[in-house]
Amino acid sequence: MRFNVSSGRLLQALQTISGAVPSNPVIPILEFFLFELKPGLVEISASDNTVSIKSIIEANVEGNGRVAIPARLLLDTLKSFPEQPLTFQIDPETHAVAITSSHGKYKLVGADAGSFPMLADFPDAKIVQLDGKVLQDAINTTIFAATNDEMRLNLSGIFFNISAADVKLAATDAHKLVQYTISGIQANKLVSFTLPKKGANLLKNALADNPVHLAANDKMAFFSFGNIEMSCLLIDKKFPDYENVIPRNNDNILTIPRNDLLNSLKRIAIFANKTTNQVNFAISDGSLTISAQDLDFSNEATEQLVCEYDGEPMTIAFNARFLIEMLQVLHSEHIRMELSTPDRAGLLFPAQTPDNVDILMLLMPVVTRG
Repeated sequence: MRFNVSSGRLLQALQTISGAVPSNPVIPILEFFLFELKPGLVEISASDNTVSIKSIIEANVEGNGRVAIPARLLLDTLKSFPEQPLTFQIDPETHAVAITSSHGKYKLVGADAGSFPMLADFPDAKIVQLDGKVLQDAINTTIFAATNDEMRLNLSGIFFNISAADVKLAATDAHKLVQYTISGIQANKLVSFTLPKKGANLLKNALADNPVHLAANDKMAFFSFGNIEMSCLLIDKKFPDYENVIPRNNDNILTIPRNDLLNSLKRIAIFANKTTNQVNFAISDGSLTISAQDLDFSNEATEQLVCEYDGEPMTIAFNARFLIEMLQVLHSEHIRMELSTPDRAGLLFPAQTPDNVDILMLLMPVVTRG
């Protein structure tokens, strides 16, 4: 078996799928890329047995077959090459791989592809088509809110809810919540599932401008876009009915430049208690005073910002780290906060969003320290 390919094109394909290669796999073959040679095409796959991703590249191919090639060794080799054509010669009996470049010849030991896990085929029935850049932004905006607590598996991914009117992505760790709504879509089926963080990150990093075809069954979600196909086992725990915790009738509205608030919080948070990360907001007409103190070390800081505020004067406290995380993933010039009382969750919205996109963030307050 033999194929010719551009070194840069092959490296790009491998880097796109390499996130699926586990660091310390229980099954040694998972440290390999699976190469499948077909007429005019090379299909390259990586898997950790929960998430699998395949990149398909055009190549001059002689002979059909499969071989597993060590992922790290191949990646390191390709990174050392300038852009040039490469020739791969594969011995189907010994699985030896010889690479010929303009600089020389390199040999490495492959493995029998028969021990590589079977990859699920993309279903014939697609549920919905999404814009790749919009889906990438949706994952970027929500994934930080998913929990890292291994004891709360149901909150450890991004929840997809596909209805006849829209697609909603949501993530929460019970302290903060993000919901990203994509409207103006046409779904062939109503479905909901929770995508694990690893699968979501791998998908986010691979996405580009291509339309994304999405399919799912009870156990797996499938994504197809450009020359990429990806499948991922789903979290089999029920995601909470989070919409019931979103407060309504929030009559106090604060509008402020995002960067002003973000930069102020970064400075003030340095002086906050390192356990609670508590910052206090004292809000009145046209003014937001942000303060923090760490009584253990007698540290404190206060800043005053100009804002627009429609509501009753109030003081409310938040976790600065959580609020900074929220502001960092928003791209709007201004943000809007909707508040009701100091002991109820605050809602955060970007003042400007793309067409057919709505973003809602919820942050629980912390108990104000006397």
